[in-house]
Amino acid sequence: MVRFSGMNEKADKAGFIAVYPSGTGRLDKVLTFNGGNCCGYAERQKVDDVAFTRALLDDVAKTLPIDAKRVFATGMSNGGIISYRLASELSDRIAAIAPVGGPMGTHFHGTDDKNAPFKGGRGEDSLTQTEFYSIEHSINAWVKANGCDSKPTEAELPDKADDGTRVTRKVWANGRDGSEVVLIEIRGGGHTWPGHPSTRRFLGTTTRDIDANDLMWEFFQRHPMK
Repeated sequence: MVRFSGMNEKADKAGFIAVYPSGTGRLDKVLTFNGGNCCGYAERQKVDDVAFTRALLDDVAKTLPIDAKRVFATGMSNGGIISYRLASELSDRIAAIAPVGGPMGTHFHGTDDKNAPFKGGRGEDSLTQTEFYSIEHSINAWVKANGCDSKPTEAELPDKADDGTRVTRKVWANGRDGSEVVLIEIRGGGHTWPGHPSTRRFLGTTTRDIDANDLMWEFFQRHPMK
């Protein structure tokens, strides 16, 4: 994830601490988190990744100057799924989340994602063969949970690169305590991290019209713990 997301560069520029937890599994290259209905070894073994994250935050706070009101979570795919679980079950420690390609509901998602389909169901390239909710279903659940406006404001973002993608930002605002739900819909985008093209071409097209790290940091800055 360090190379895949390019988050270290953003952390250095913005002055925040980036932490990269590892999942569990029998093989070092196939580690997963227990997001509830996905994925792999962690789900099958019922690993308590919520308790793990709480302990991790406690440990980090012992050695680094953590602002407890500004602890955020993001992740890709299964990492996005556990981010949503943390938002639900560790809300006393996590101020906001901004997952990428996490099919239980996400802020960044490509319409051509073949691992976690935008419209839900089983992805044709999915390793887990999990039946996922659609992004519409998942976003609506979070909109309702946060008491946000039922209809979003929409904005087409500039087409900065000739990469076959277009990006629309949808914002459901006016939630409780100033909360909002934001969906960055990437038409033509795959199972990738926006702004950071992957060498793994089987994951699909990466949009270069936006940088996910920039947008999620802007989102996080607006939403510290209340």
